[in-house]
Amino acid sequence: MSTVIQTNLISTEEYLQGELATEVKHELIDGYAYAMAGAHANHERISGNVYAEIRQHLKSLPCEPFGSDMKVKVGLNFFYPDVSVDCGFDESKPYYTETPVIIVEVLSRSTRKTDQTIKRRAYLNLPSLQEYVLIEQDFVDIEVIRRSEGWQSKHYYLGDEVRFESIELTLAVEDVYHRVKNEDMLEFLAKKPEEEKINNEAV
Repeated sequence: MSTVIQTNLISTEEYLQGELATEVKHELIDGYAYAMAGAHANHERISGNVYAEIRQHLKSLPCEPFGSDMKVKVGLNFFYPDVSVDCGFDESKPYYTETPVIIVEVLSRSTRKTDQTIKRRAYLNLPSLQEYVLIEQDFVDIEVIRRSEGWQSKHYYLGDEVRFESIELTLAVEDVYHRVKNEDMLEFLAKKPEEEKINNEAV
């Protein structure tokens, strides 16, 4: 999220109309619209991986995944999470959802503070939300906080499997970071052929 783009407070109606007329997405927080910066390739890889896995998993089920163009409304605020899933989407409000069961945000240096503070507090006020997932872009770390566990944090790393209970989906952390080029993944991939060779020799 970048700096505020206007000096006067704007209404929900003004914000929604403005979003339909601009190519740059903005999040509305406490009456102020903030322009969203472009994403790093690794950010797109992670969010794309998660969205693709969820979309395939939910293909024949009622719950529906959305990407980063779908807004989530919390009170009078609007956010654009990287991935969300809604199990009862209101077609009368086609530009946003108020009832996601899971929200996924991919963190970068510029967005980490907002995602871990402002957005976390807002999202956890959604009665429908069951899980909030924060995925680091620059290193391997997936944090999941679940309503069923009192919103206590759990972290998942390479070699782990992460469970999204709200949609009954389990993913290997390695698959979430497929094609991602950060230090953790490069080291992991460099070691993989050596480990496979050792395993094959053991057989």
